[in-house]
Amino acid sequence: MKLKTLFSVSAVPLAFALLSFNAAAVSPPHPTGLDAPMISIQRFDPKDYSAQEATKMFPAPAAGMVQHILSLPKLENEDDYMIEIQIGQTQMVDCNKHGLNGELKELTVQGWGYNYYQVDEIAEGPSTMMACFELAKKEDFVRIPGELKMRYDSRLPKVFYLPEGAELRFRTWKVDSTYQYSK
Repeated sequence: MKLKTLFSVSAVPLAFALLSFNAAAVSPPHPTGLDAPMISIQRFDPKDYSAQEATKMFPAPAAGMVQHILSLPKLENEDDYMIEIQIGQTQMVDCNKHGLNGELKELTVQGWGYNYYQVDEIAEGPSTMMACFELAKKEDFVRIPGELKMRYDSRLPKVFYLPEGAELRFRTWKVDSTYQYSK
């Protein structure tokens, strides 16, 4: 009987301490609200392409290609931000590490000097050869080698041409620290 009473008396402070620790360990939301970027995305294939005012100088997507347009909202002090771009496909994969083959090229609109990016084709790439004893596959984003990090610039949309079935994913980075000096 004493053990039962001791357990019930000590369980309340223990539970309170555990719950208090968990509440303190949760990070507050980012003050700029960039956890959910407000970047607008437009996607055009050759069948539904219509020239937009801000991107009319870029070529129309060729057959088998999709044009992805990222329009960035204007931010205060854009020099503190970057955009990271990854290109790939969502696939069902086993326990091995998988990759895709493809090359991201930076091209220029003739007469305008604006840059855009293109991947001509994406193919199955390297994979590790581990024995996967669990038969369950999971859905995962498999990407081409490398990633593109670019300065945040809301003045001109970021334009990408990818093969049908390819996906573009992106995230916004923000500098949270000040410069340190070495003299």
